[in-house]
Amino acid sequence: MKQLHGVFAPVVTTFYRESGELDVASFAANIRAHLAAGCNGIVVTGSTGEAALLDEDERSALIDAAREMVPRDKVLLIGTGAESTRTCLKLTRDAASRGADAVLVVAPHYYGSAMNDAALRTHYLRVAESSPVPVVLYSIPKYMHFALSASLVGELAKHPNIIGIKDSSGNLDILKGYVRSQSESFTVLTGNATTFHDALEAGARGGILAAALFAPTLSVDVFEGCQRDDEAAATAAQARLAPLGSKIVGDLGVAGVKAAMDRVGLVGGVVRSPLTPLTADQLSAVAQLMQSAELVAA
Repeated sequence: MKQLHGVFAPVVTTFYRESGELDVASFAANIRAHLAAGCNGIVVTGSTGEAALLDEDERSALIDAAREMVPRDKVLLIGTGAESTRTCLKLTRDAASRGADAVLVVAPHYYGSAMNDAALRTHYLRVAESSPVPVVLYSIPKYMHFALSASLVGELAKHPNIIGIKDSSGNLDILKGYVRSQSESFTVLTGNATTFHDALEAGARGGILAAALFAPTLSVDVFEGCQRDDEAAATAAQARLAPLGSKIVGDLGVAGVKAAMDRVGLVGGVVRSPLTPLTADQLSAVAQLMQSAELVAA
């Protein structure tokens, strides 16, 4: 398995404005741009990719398009989390058959009160045992309404087919709990651009960052600054990146990310219902944030 390190782009799913159908050409063009900007891997059908709003045929079409664009020296990670273990396994096998290097599996969370460590352990072990490709755990309390426990992650990290975790909590104490289980075969990645520098300092080996879709240079600069112990460079890049992560990604969600991508000449485009587009005031706020970060001209 290729190493999980550096900056990964959790790509948006592009739709035609009038029909709402997939715009695969723009999707592929975005991937090309993300890789050219220095991203080490691509994540398809994640939270920023509106995975919960896609049908299985659409998921398969996106994986096929991404596999054509992502060279073999980069990582193609596919989100295959689902509420049932059965569905998760079906999506995982399909992703593997289409060339995924690994799968990103968010914890089931609709029946949140039932998702104790025992239930989640059983789920993840079944997926890991049956998956033809390595598994990356995914904890995003914003949507799950709970975080994977450090003790459970420590257990799962010992499985030979579980190679890492994406922690999107933004909580450094939670991330540090996961880092205690990090090894040569298990990697911790952050999903939060606002705390990217601190996460790397705490031991994370990279990030799957929605902000990297429209601010790839800043994201890569934070990572590379930490890699070469250039604290000044990493800190300066993080200062510009943090507001984009907190206000555009955190506050405005997928619609904010897509609007920011439009501002830098990529294709963000429309979100899929029931998500709603940004208001005029929100679009203005995105423009101001992008200008303040020196990503676009005033």
